Amino acid sequence: MRRLAVSFIAFHWAQANISHEEQGGLGTNIDQAALDAAIACNKKYGTLKFLVLENEAVNAAVEDDIRRDLAKVGFTVKAETLSKEAINEARQSGNFHFSLTETWGTPYDPYSFASGWIDGLGGEGVFPAMENFVPPSSRQDLFDLVHEVLQEEKPLLLKQKWAKIHNYYHAQAVMLPLWGKRIPTLLNSRLTGYQAGYQQFDYPVHKLAPVTGPTTVTIAPGAQTGMFQTVGYLDAHTYGPNEFFSSNWVYEGLVSYGIGGQILPSLATAWTVESNNIGGDTYTFMLREGVKFHDGTPWDCAAAKLNFDYILNGELRSRHGWYGVPLYIEDWTCKDDINFVLRTNLKHGPFLQELTFIRPIRMISPAAFINGNSTDPTSHNSCRVDWGIIDGNDFSEDVVCAGINGIYGTGPFAYDSRETVTITTSEGEQKEVDDEVVFTAFEDYWGGAPAIKRLEVKRYQTSEEVKTALLSGELDVVWGSGVLSDSDIFDIENDVELQGKIKTIIHAINKAAFVEQELKGLQQVVDNVFPLEAPFCDVDLTPRWDYDLEKAILLSCVKEEGGIFTVATETKDDDDNNPLALALGLGLGFPLLAVIAFAASFYHKSKKFEEELNLRKKEGAVDA
Repeated sequence: MRRLAVSFIAFHWAQANISHEEQGGLGTNIDQAALDAAIACNKKYGTLKFLVLENEAVNAAVEDDIRRDLAKVGFTVKAETLSKEAINEARQSGNFHFSLTETWGTPYDPYSFASGWIDGLGGEGVFPAMENFVPPSSRQDLFDLVHEVLQEEKPLLLKQKWAKIHNYYHAQAVMLPLWGKRIPTLLNSRLTGYQAGYQQFDYPVHKLAPVTGPTTVTIAPGAQTGMFQTVGYLDAHTYGPNEFFSSNWVYEGLVSYGIGGQILPSLATAWTVESNNIGGDTYTFMLREGVKFHDGTPWDCAAAKLNFDYILNGELRSRHGWYGVPLYIEDWTCKDDINFVLRTNLKHGPFLQELTFIRPIRMISPAAFINGNSTDPTSHNSCRVDWGIIDGNDFSEDVVCAGINGIYGTGPFAYDSRETVTITTSEGEQKEVDDEVVFTAFEDYWGGAPAIKRLEVKRYQTSEEVKTALLSGELDVVWGSGVLSDSDIFDIENDVELQGKIKTIIHAINKAAFVEQELKGLQQVVDNVFPLEAPFCDVDLTPRWDYDLEKAILLSCVKEEGGIFTVATETKDDDDNNPLALALGLGLGFPLLAVIAFAASFYHKSKKFEEELNLRKKEGAVDA
C-alpha cells in the first residue's frame, strides 16, 4: 500500500518553558517512586494545548490515546478541536504546545514541504516548533541546508545532503513521526477500473467505469478539512478553500506525477532540458495538439504563455514563493504554436517535479480570464478577489485580483453546479459549504471521455453518516483519508461474518478426496495459490486450509444451547449482500470480490444446510 504522507506531532514548548535538561535523568528501570516523581514534576507545566482538526476521523480516533499516554507521566493535556482555517492560524502563530499534523505527501515531499518551513506559511506548525532548537543548532542553520539542497542536481550529493538535513532536525526532537498515511478507497462493487493516485488528494475517478447501474456516481472524498465541506472557488491559480481533488479533475498542467516520482506527459507530450548562459536551465515543452478547454477554446502555446503571465505577474511571484518554480523562472516564451520555452536563472533540481503540483500552475481557458484573451494580468488578475491588491514590495507593480469568470480547464471532468448551505463552525462562525457539487464527463477529453457521466460530490456531517450511506448503496465511493476512521475501514474490510462463511467453505471442501477419486491421483493437492516451483513461492503457509468438517460446522451459523445445536437467528436480510470492495492504494478490493460472491451464494443455501445438519445429528455425526 502506498504511503503518500507522514503524520507527526509538532511540539512548540516555548509557552510551557520546558528545557532539555529538565526532561532527562530517568533510567530505563523506572520504579513507582521514580514515576511518582516524574508525575509531580510534569504537573507543574499546567495544561498543555493540543491542536486537533475537526471533522477528521483519524485525528478523532487517536487524540484521546495520545492524551491518555501523556497522562500516565503527569501531563495534563487539553485537546482543542478547530476548523481548518483556525488550526492553520494557531499553528502559524505558535499558539499551541503540540499539534497533530502531517507532511504534504508526494510530490511535495521532501523539497517543497521543507521549503515551506522557511516562510512559516505552511500551516503545519513546524516553523514555531523549531524555536526549540538547542544551541549551537539553530533554525536558520537548517534553512541554509534546505536552500543548498534545492540547488543540487547530482544524485549522490542529493542523498548526502538530505541525510544531513534529516539528521539535523531529528536530533532536535521537535517533531515526532507517528505513521505513514495511507489513502483508502472503498468502492461499490458495480464499479471497476480502480487505479491509485500518486499524490495526496489525487483521486483518478475518471478511470472508474460502472459495470452495472447508472453512469451517475456519488462520492464522499477526503479533503483538506478531513470530511468534505466545499470545493472552494475552483480557480486553478490560488489556494484554499479550493480542494486539490476537484481542481485536479478540472485542471491540468504541463506534466503529471507518476509512480515512483516519474515525470509523465500531460498537456506537454515531451520536453528537453539544456543549461543556459544565465546560470539555470532552458526547458522546451512540446505541447499536446488537438486539446480543447471545456468551453471549446483550443490549447496552444499562446494559452500556456497567458496562464504563466497571470500566475507569475509582479508580486504574485512572492505570494507563490513557497516553492522554487515561481522564484527561479526568468522568462517564458513561445517558440511557435506548439513549443513553449521556460528559462530559469538558477539550477533547481525538483523543477519538473514542482510543475506536477495541483496548484497554482494549472491551465485555465483564456476565455475564463476577466478580460478574455486580452493580456491584462496586472489590473485584472486571475487571483482570488478576496486577495485584493497584492502590493509590489519585492517587484515593481501592484497586482489587482479580479478572479475568473468561468471554470474551464482541460481535465476529464467539467464543473456543472453546486448546492450550498450555511453551517455554524466549532468557533461559532457562520460558514457557507457545499451540500453537493456536480461534475460532468468532458466528452472531448484528450485521454478519452470518462465512463462516469455525472459525478456527484456529497457532504456528510459525520463519519457514521458516510458509513451508513456507503453500506446502503446510496454512496458509491469513499476516496481519501479522514472520512472514515481506520476502525470503520477495518470492520468493512474484515467483515467477521463474511470471514466465517469463507472459512466454512474452505474447511468443508475435501479436496484430497476428490483429487484422489475424480482426478485419479494424477494431480497434487497444494496449499499455495502459486506453484511451488515459481520464484519465491516455496513457502510453508499456516494455518493450513485443510478439510475439517467439524471445524466447518463450528464456523457455520450454528449456535449451541444446552448441548442442542440450531441455526443462529439471522439479523440481516438474506438478499443484502456486501456491495463494497476495499481498495487501499493498490486495488486490493477486486480479488476479494470473487470470494464475497462465492460466500454470499453459499449463504443463500443455509436452509438446505440446516436440514442436512439435522439429518447428521440424527445419524450421530454431530453430538447432541
